[in-house]
Amino acid sequence: MTTTKPPAPVAPAEQPARMRDELRYLEGAQSREFELRHFFRVASEYLRALRALHFLGPCATVFGSARFLEGHPHYQLARDVGDELARAGFTVMTGGGPGIMEAANRGAKEAGGRSVGCNIMLPNEQAANAYLDRMVTFRYFFLRKVMLVKYSYGFVAMPGGFGTFDEVFETLTLIQTGKVLDFPVVLMGHEFWDPFLEYLRCTLLADHTIEAGDLDRLLVTDSAAEAAGYIRDAAIRKFGLKYARPRQRRRWWLGE
Repeated sequence: MTTTKPPAPVAPAEQPARMRDELRYLEGAQSREFELRHFFRVASEYLRALRALHFLGPCATVFGSARFLEGHPHYQLARDVGDELARAGFTVMTGGGPGIMEAANRGAKEAGGRSVGCNIMLPNEQAANAYLDRMVTFRYFFLRKVMLVKYSYGFVAMPGGFGTFDEVFETLTLIQTGKVLDFPVVLMGHEFWDPFLEYLRCTLLADHTIEAGDLDRLLVTDSAAEAAGYIRDAAIRKFGLKYARPRQRRRWWLGE
């Protein structure tokens, strides 16, 4: 089994100016010039992402840790997931980095499917993996998470850390509150996810902070084929997707 340790943190003084600006933004109110400049950066990044990702076709998003490298069982399972999702007709979308993200993109690419990444700029740069047909790099986590949800008809969560749990909980919150439709969510790996589900049942459900229906939305499986089939069937049954020729790229009102 192979994993990698996180890189050592970068001292604020050694970080690029763009990173220092982001830290400064979250330190409270800044000058009006600074705030306006930040607004236009966010708007520009959002528009750039919309233009880059608009013609992807139906996607399925795979969440998971960057730290599980090739040779780890989680890496191989994510690769199988990417393969099965691509064969089911989905564009496989990930965070675009190494580890689980690389594995899912790799599986899709090797199956002849489409593979997309939404990468993120970090103080210790996260390099995009080599299996992407299209990649967008974000400065802002919140925009990145919007794009990982916006184009997808289902979500697969592989084992991971804080970032993976953040993405899973945000997706479940959007579904629970009706901000997005009842898209399927699959948790891959009983060994990893069963203790988490037990906590949800014995603590959150017992304290009535969630409802039984919130847990019923989750499929836990060790089978990549079952995960892809579950998402495919939900996309056809609930959202009326059908197999057809991919949409052709057209000129945008802002040009492409």
